[in-house]
Amino acid sequence: MSDTLLCPKCQSEFTYEQDHMMVCSQCFHEWDPKESDNADKIFDSNGNELQNGDSVVVIKDLPVKGAPKPVKAGTKVKNIRLRPDSDHNIDCKIDGFGSMALKSEFVKKA
Repeated sequence: MSDTLLCPKCQSEFTYEQDHMMVCSQCFHEWDPKESDNADKIFDSNGNELQNGDSVVVIKDLPVKGAPKPVKAGTKVKNIRLRPDSDHNIDCKIDGFGSMALKSEFVKKA
């Protein structure tokens, strides 16, 4: 059992190989074990890897629910925190808006 891969989603040890993919029998998550080293990495819109504490620049106007104005393209965001388990995978604070979550596809590394 030492060569069994754990499911990256639920950490179950009950996984099996199907074709070239691995499948979890508990949550039915499928993944390619050759690409698993990039699974927890987060990339910006240009393909650069992001790290906690990086500064990023917003690349397009982003509407904010409850705010009268959007976050403008070109806004610099400092000291980001990454959340690889979420759809909005960047936590940050933006001047004039406060704390918010952004998608990495709408930012580029500064």
